[in-house]
Amino acid sequence: MAQDLQQEKFRVLRTELESLAKLDTLPEGTRNSLGQAVQKLDDVSMVLDTSTEQLRLAAIYRVSQALSSSLDLDQVLNQVMDAVISLTGAERGFLMLVDPKTNQLNLRAARNIEQETLLSKNPEISQTVLESVLKSGKGVVTTDAQTDPRFAKHDSVMFYALRSLLCAPLSVRGRGIGVIYVDNRAQSGLFTRDDLELLNTFAVQAAIAIDNARLYTQTDQALVERITELETLTQIDQELNASLEINHVLEISHRWAIRGSGATQGWILLAGSELPTMQVVAGANHESVDIQAVMALLEKTSYQAIPTTQSQTSRLVAPLKQADKIIGALMVESEKSFSEANVQFLTRLAARAAIAIEKARLYQAVQQANLAKSKFVSVVSHELRIPMTSIKGYTDLILKGAAGEVSDQQSKFLEIIQNNVGRMSVLVSDLSDISRIEMGRLKLEPAMVQLHEYIEETIQRLQHRLAEKKHITELKLSEALPAVFADPDRLVQVLTNLVSNANKYTPEGGKIRIRARQEGEFVRIEVIDNGIGIQAEDQAKLFTQFFRSDDPLVREQQGWGLGLNLTKRLIELMGGTIRAESVPGKGSNFWFTLPIREVIQP
Repeated sequence: MAQDLQQEKFRVLRTELESLAKLDTLPEGTRNSLGQAVQKLDDVSMVLDTSTEQLRLAAIYRVSQALSSSLDLDQVLNQVMDAVISLTGAERGFLMLVDPKTNQLNLRAARNIEQETLLSKNPEISQTVLESVLKSGKGVVTTDAQTDPRFAKHDSVMFYALRSLLCAPLSVRGRGIGVIYVDNRAQSGLFTRDDLELLNTFAVQAAIAIDNARLYTQTDQALVERITELETLTQIDQELNASLEINHVLEISHRWAIRGSGATQGWILLAGSELPTMQVVAGANHESVDIQAVMALLEKTSYQAIPTTQSQTSRLVAPLKQADKIIGALMVESEKSFSEANVQFLTRLAARAAIAIEKARLYQAVQQANLAKSKFVSVVSHELRIPMTSIKGYTDLILKGAAGEVSDQQSKFLEIIQNNVGRMSVLVSDLSDISRIEMGRLKLEPAMVQLHEYIEETIQRLQHRLAEKKHITELKLSEALPAVFADPDRLVQVLTNLVSNANKYTPEGGKIRIRARQEGEFVRIEVIDNGIGIQAEDQAKLFTQFFRSDDPLVREQQGWGLGLNLTKRLIELMGGTIRAESVPGKGSNFWFTLPIREVIQP
């Protein structure tokens, strides 16, 4: 689950960076840097994609090693159970073997998440589940045994409050010799089919060890060390990429530098963007760090044990490099001499930390740039409203003859001014709304509202535009349509944007249909036209800021490329989603959903 959230963060950040990189208003150097940042995020994301599979493979290798390196069968079985529990997140696990004399299942190993042996001879588990798995020879997985129709009626399931459980058979040459069972009584939805597949893998290995009553020959100790290192580095990668905050990255890097090298204390030094030297950003006793000595060493070698003022201690330094440029250093201190393994670990950690630090710095810079942009837009929007109000007011007065008679030509000029002020007013309003959303200052006033009246109100407001192009509007709203939880003003704004778009891009005499129906806990509203449609390559960019298609039919219409982006943000703030479906030359369907229950805003 943590891995999925991190990937979502990467996808969101990548989208934002990619959008910024395409803004013509930014300097070319800034856009190039943002483009490079997108590539770096892709590289780091590829590393994260394989981490979960690496952990599973490492666990399988580790158990295989245990099966071939010990003559104590009980110890091996305990190790198998610990690995299963650790990897699946189970609360406890049991290994049951068939007694050849009584043909009954007997407890052989019982472990919990703390890697402790459970002493109870009568574990609180479902014998029915165990026997059915043993009989069928097929494993089972359930995310909630309380509601699973296969098990919900079993007394033991209800009595012991069993929820997430996995059970796999132990079989050798088609003969069932026992089962492996793990569960979590406190949490439902924990296990997946992948977990069952993993449990089956462990069950096959355990069955072979039990049936043969012996273990495989010992494997290469170096393999164990490599697997352990792989697990450690994978864990480091996960922790470093759990957050894009620079302080988090520094804290994780500092802690692992000390822990992985067996040091007593450590420091992280970073070069500032405007400073010719480094400064200590993590670690105690800053005064004991000779920054100039560290910088001199980094110019000569990739790592170095350096002398200290205390004869009983030694220090190890590893550079933090990004694109062949040294951006800082990891330094650790110990009362013992550092081994080659310590050097290798610190070097590998430094490589990972450098990527994470640079990524965090980039994220911080983007956040600051976004904040600065939002503040700038907010100020500009506010300042533009004042002269636009004056222009509009005086134009209206002149048109009404307040300054004397107005000729036909002057009247046309004034109407042009009015139209352009109106366009500017819409642009400023959209920019202001987007800025307030980005800064978290846009406050909604949601309530339970009836869609019918707001859809009809929107059509009425736009009737003059629809009539100009002789468009036919068709409403098809479910009679039993429930109320939706939405901000009435923002709902009208969303509907206006979508209907206006349909009106702009549908030729004269076209048809615009508005439909609404309930879908589960939401109401789905559709705005369908038979206009020019949207090219496939443009559909993925529809809701990004300032995007406008290169299609000549689109370019001849007025627009800024902000309406759909703002519409998407407003709908998401109200707890819904928006999508678009289109076929070039045949029309488009823009649909969005709104909840029928009150949504608690974060």
